[in-house]
Amino acid sequence: MTVTGTGTGTGTGTDVRLDRYRRMLRIRRFEERTSALYREGAVPGFVHLSVGQEAVAVGVCSRLRADDVITSTHRGHGHVLAKGLDMTGMFAELMGRATGTCGGFGGSMHIADPGRGIYGANGIVGAGLPIAAGAAHAARRAGSDRVVAAFFGDGAVATGAFHEAVNLAALWRLPILFVCENNGFSEFSRTGDQHPVPLSERARGYGIAHERVDGNDVDAVDAATAGLVGRPRGGAGPVLLEAVTERVMGHYEGDPQRYRDPEAARLPDPLDRARAALLAGGVAAADVEAVGAEVDAEVEHAVKAAREAPWPDPGRMAELGDGRRVLARAPAPPR
Repeated sequence: MTVTGTGTGTGTGTDVRLDRYRRMLRIRRFEERTSALYREGAVPGFVHLSVGQEAVAVGVCSRLRADDVITSTHRGHGHVLAKGLDMTGMFAELMGRATGTCGGFGGSMHIADPGRGIYGANGIVGAGLPIAAGAAHAARRAGSDRVVAAFFGDGAVATGAFHEAVNLAALWRLPILFVCENNGFSEFSRTGDQHPVPLSERARGYGIAHERVDGNDVDAVDAATAGLVGRPRGGAGPVLLEAVTERVMGHYEGDPQRYRDPEAARLPDPLDRARAALLAGGVAAADVEAVGAEVDAEVEHAVKAAREAPWPDPGRMAELGDGRRVLARAPAPPR
């Protein structure tokens, strides 16, 4: 199956496209600042950045409703930002501060906000997929037409969790949009060295629809999602969207990337493509630059607020050890 990437979608109005560019730029600037904060020691633990994959998160989430659900991955900052999570709370979470999204106890790989339909990033490859199946089953039982977008990397296709989740979703016709970010690498190994058959054949084996899209073209991802998401929402069962993109950074911050071919050609940058499309469509360069200034100011404010936030109360660890008390304080899932 060929990669679709027309650069056009149903949401092609100037304001809509400029907003998608703004949302991608927010992710890029967040990740770049996170990298700098990690190098200076302000962000503990491992960090996995999604630089180069912004168009997938924004293109998919632009077609989701506020009450729809997403499950994410260890490389999930872009997903949750695209779904509407507060940037200040995210920076605070990465820095381990009490005002963080999860009170400073989750960190980069465990960001969640059920009240916004964000059912969590996950440090285990493929582990978000069974959670997505559970969320979709819950939506069905509640009589809701909510859809679950389950983001996962191409490496997750080799896990049992992928096959169990897709099999169950196909069997029960669950409302899931499976979104594979095929970014070229499964940790330190090339995608081509990991899988004997393409993802389209995997989808055919489970009897579900598959579409392959240029994941570095936000308009193409938006259009593909618009054409697919109505199927699970209308009760027709799960679908699989494969977005071909590129992981620009290493698997983790500090990764020496000895496995990369330094001579390999890079895919076109999704931000550059979106900006060029805006300018070609008649948007003034000053308006595009103004978006950049707005995003830069937002990042500066968010980092400052996060740095000044208090540390968590260590006494809360006892509360976190009692799941009943944590669940009692958790926001109710969207209906």
